[in-house]
Amino acid sequence: MKVLVSDKISGKGIEILKSGGLDVQVKTGMTPEELIKEVENYEGLIIRSGTKVTEKVIQAAKRLKVIGRAGSGLDNVDLNAATKRGVVVMNTPGGNNVTTAEHTITLLLAMARKVPQATASIKEGKWEKNKFSGVEVYNKTIGIIGLGQIGSYVAKLAQGLMMHVIGNDPYLSQENAGKLGVELVDLPDLYRRSDFITVHVPMTPDTKNLISAKTIAQMKEGVRIINCSRGGIVNEQDLYDALLNKKVAGAALDVFEKEPVDPKHPLLGLDNIIFTPHLGASTTEAQENVALAVAEQVVDYLQKGLIRNAVNIPSVSAEILPVIQPFLTLSEKMGSFLAQIYEGGLERITIEYKGEVANLALGPMSVAVLKGILNPILEEPINEVNAPVVAKERGIEVKEIKTTDSGNFSSLIVLKVKSGGQVASLAGTLSSKKEPRIVSINGFELEVAPGGHMLMLSNDDKPGVIGSLGTLLGDNQVNVASMQLGRERSGGKAISVVGIDSPASRDLLDKIKKLPHILSVKQIQL
Repeated sequence: MKVLVSDKISGKGIEILKSGGLDVQVKTGMTPEELIKEVENYEGLIIRSGTKVTEKVIQAAKRLKVIGRAGSGLDNVDLNAATKRGVVVMNTPGGNNVTTAEHTITLLLAMARKVPQATASIKEGKWEKNKFSGVEVYNKTIGIIGLGQIGSYVAKLAQGLMMHVIGNDPYLSQENAGKLGVELVDLPDLYRRSDFITVHVPMTPDTKNLISAKTIAQMKEGVRIINCSRGGIVNEQDLYDALLNKKVAGAALDVFEKEPVDPKHPLLGLDNIIFTPHLGASTTEAQENVALAVAEQVVDYLQKGLIRNAVNIPSVSAEILPVIQPFLTLSEKMGSFLAQIYEGGLERITIEYKGEVANLALGPMSVAVLKGILNPILEEPINEVNAPVVAKERGIEVKEIKTTDSGNFSSLIVLKVKSGGQVASLAGTLSSKKEPRIVSINGFELEVAPGGHMLMLSNDDKPGVIGSLGTLLGDNQVNVASMQLGRERSGGKAISVVGIDSPASRDLLDKIKKLPHILSVKQIQL
């Protein structure tokens, strides 16, 4: 398979792609039009921040299976378009955590001591010692908005500078904040108390313009602001006004709303702000780390189907995959089987995980169920990526239930679908050899190895039904490979699942339906 690398990455990453058996083409600096024309023939695309993967690019990439971002930010990728097309989008979180945190502290100190301004002054032949008096960071309070991997490391570095660290993160517990040595506060309190404020959150509708005139008004006089996260989190016009009237004593930006920054941008004319051109992740070590990581992830996915660090599909680590893989196979086969026996418009899917399986990563298994159910009934290609999106777009409700009670099985997965006012159900488990087994169909207990061509019949439990079926199949040159039976009681209703070596024709299915005591017949292909 072919992989296009459209931004510059470490050569070691390129070597990993090639040694993984992929055909690699490195073409950097392409225009959007050139990229749209070029990307058509590739299964993989590796980018950094320079390439914009728009909906038009994704639509043009007919064979594309995966987009790998060497870095963490994905604001240059249309995730919705990629997900709808079934393209896995991966990033490399953690590869540049230390580098970005160090850059944050570098800007903080350089801003506090006016290092860039003093350097420029000396280069102009001046010696303005009194003009560039700074402030100490010792014993000052730093407010960190976002205590993820980068924010947490900033906290450790700030503590090394003997700063008092307070932070805000809605996803961090008080207990874990205490382990970091960070006092967890709400945003108004952080704004009010901080001498320095740094942001480490993703760009979302909730975080856009997080630092604005409204929030700056809540800050103490002479606060200093650092942004090494994403442009647009700090409102640049409001920051300009606050720097001009000295409400904000200093600022340091590594990112801008529009990059490269306009040379006429008003912030560039102020002397109490410093800049770097999006260098947060730009160290030799970080660039090598993310290049190696994204290359390994793309190879693993294209060659082995192993998904790591995906942002639009549940990921499975290499350590967990051997444990969960048999359940993924079971889940998809159960979904596909059920899709071929129920009738009517699909309204709701309930997935119940019972016993030991309930302690595993359920996200990938639920996605496998959706893939199995939707593939037989939709013309559009369905995979692990777009299955949840397609289900949501079609108004299909999906519900997960976990329970420790699994009856006579160590693990049991139960699927129920509601369609046309009717409910169809299926229960499955793994054999002692980790092979998929269906153990209940619509309440009838039996044991079926799901695979190949199968017929599922509903019938009255009367003598001669199986014999007449076998005779009819034999007369039509269809060999029976297996047969499993289940009934509610003697003389009541029964079902049978018959494995056959070749598919039955429509004419043969009609003949089976006309046999005595046969109520219905479904042909299933797995």
